[in-house]
Amino acid sequence: MYDLKSFFYEKKMEPINKYFICVFIAVLVCTLTASGQYVIKSPDNSLSLKFWLENGNAVYAVQKKKAVVLETSKLGIIRQDENFTKFSSIAASPQLSVTNSYELLTSKRRFNTYKANKQVFHLTTPSGKLLDIIFQVSDDGVAFRYFFPDTSAGLKKISEEITSFNFDPTAKGWLQPMSDAKTGWEKVHPSYEEYYHQNIPVGTPSPIKAGWVYPALFNTGQNWVLITETFPDGDYCGTRLKAESPEGEYSIGFPQPEEVFPGGALNPESKLPWYSPWRIITVGSLKTITESTLGTDLAPSSDVKMNAQVIKPGKSSWSWAILKDNSILYDVQKRFIDYAADMKWEYCLIDVNWDTRIGYDKIKELADYAAGKNVGLILWYNSAGSWNSTPYHPKSALLTHEQRVREFKRIQDIGIKGIKVDFFGGDGQSMMKYYVDILKDAAAHNLLVNCHGSTLPRGLQRTYPNLVSMEAIKGFEFATFEQENQDVQPTHCAILPFARNAFDPMDYTPMVLHDIPKIKRKTTNGFELALPILFLSGVQHLAETPEGMKHVPDYVKEHLRKLPSYWDEVKFIDGFPGKSVVIARRSGKNWYVAGINGESSKKIMDLNLSFLKKYKGTIITDGGGERTFEQRAIIARKKTKVSVNPAGGFVMVFTKN
Repeated sequence: MYDLKSFFYEKKMEPINKYFICVFIAVLVCTLTASGQYVIKSPDNSLSLKFWLENGNAVYAVQKKKAVVLETSKLGIIRQDENFTKFSSIAASPQLSVTNSYELLTSKRRFNTYKANKQVFHLTTPSGKLLDIIFQVSDDGVAFRYFFPDTSAGLKKISEEITSFNFDPTAKGWLQPMSDAKTGWEKVHPSYEEYYHQNIPVGTPSPIKAGWVYPALFNTGQNWVLITETFPDGDYCGTRLKAESPEGEYSIGFPQPEEVFPGGALNPESKLPWYSPWRIITVGSLKTITESTLGTDLAPSSDVKMNAQVIKPGKSSWSWAILKDNSILYDVQKRFIDYAADMKWEYCLIDVNWDTRIGYDKIKELADYAAGKNVGLILWYNSAGSWNSTPYHPKSALLTHEQRVREFKRIQDIGIKGIKVDFFGGDGQSMMKYYVDILKDAAAHNLLVNCHGSTLPRGLQRTYPNLVSMEAIKGFEFATFEQENQDVQPTHCAILPFARNAFDPMDYTPMVLHDIPKIKRKTTNGFELALPILFLSGVQHLAETPEGMKHVPDYVKEHLRKLPSYWDEVKFIDGFPGKSVVIARRSGKNWYVAGINGESSKKIMDLNLSFLKKYKGTIITDGGGERTFEQRAIIARKKTKVSVNPAGGFVMVFTKN
């Protein structure tokens, strides 16, 4: 009845004695006869995954306690040489408990431990080809990936993945459309820079044919679901959800034809054996979503060889956010280095066209000057070859390994600490490999990396810890271009901790406390001050200028000087996607509680801060006038009332008594 060779095949499987094999097969046969379904439960038994064959098709469902989270959903892959959607036999490995721990400075929690129950199902097609589906169920979610266990001399190519996520028709989604490739300004799309559609019925088609991006947030009954994936290791494309989701069933989609590195692969291709990226489904309350690290728990651990002292998170000054292209001058950048030093920030970012407006020799002078003030420089690069027509430079300097080694050695020798690489070309397999190639070569030269105009990190920062951030969001710069972008900032920012920024660092470039040229600010100073705490980024590029900082009180400047660069712990306090969010983060012995109101009416927030009752607290919030602050003492209670202005916010700091 079962293919025993397939049944006992699993990479690195421990030897199993004959007696156990007999017992296990007997149990397996009984399980199949009784129900036809396999069940894997989370360590705390609250979450369960069911897997079975339905008319030869592999399907699964997810349940939280007694509530259905995902209804019967599809599994399978179509490879050009075989259809892995119909199977003639199934065999299961024993369930195992898996645990791993890791440290990550670009995460919501520095030290993380992942525990899950794992089971592997060995499937055989009618023609005898093999596919494994590997499931892991943790207390906060379900993950699975595909594995082709055979070996091959040549490449195998995948044309379609039929994986789906099937919701009850009453569920709602908070989803960001995927831009069509080679559209927008200078054909820079896709770069994950669309606004979220919030609280929409599942089944609503994306307004853009490219589909919906990850992470995709859903509410079904009492449960929230966040769907994402891990980053491919150069042997798979980045995926998204298809634009159409009939009756609430969302399917995985592949990139558009234009999303490739010139001459490279679009859809997945590799020799065998071959793993797919993990498909990740976080399940639970909003507290679960905002505190989970599942997106990095499943990412490959790092084997990058670089100086650990180089992987240094921090804050950065940045002239371009407010002052744009004309600020990329030697004297202006020297002033921003002084500004970073005064604010005790670790970095200063020098943006576009520095190679001609300042030049390498003068950049070295600035690097030496900055080093004397304990500030590191980050330099901007245009990643683009032929995939867009952006005019900014240095351009096309990183396209090959030889180019990267030459350029990275040059800037390493003059003391540069990191690079910001912009304008990538999509999610095809060859373009995803381009990210990995840049990160590897940068690590070899002890350079940090931040990507703009980019894809979603998908946990890549765990595999390459020199990746400090990626944009992949309609960030603050758009709110300086047009008033309509500024006007939606409150609700836009209030969704990001639940979705885009749930797992991965996000270079939103937050915080302006004074004027934006030709723009009327929609958010208050309290709102803006909260963002560098609410938003996670390994290097937080702060938009405010030294001139703007002259208008804020000394206690605000001191707060920003002491703002931590990484976090040890996180607690969700309150909020709802797009309406409000309050999150507490601990660094060392101190707790920071930040909150924003994304709506147009005042809120009285009733916050449970009883876990901080032994701490001494202060709050910085909006003052009585426009763009003013107020600071006062605050006592943490089970019901701590805080009044928050429309589009307003606050920051609390708690220290041990």
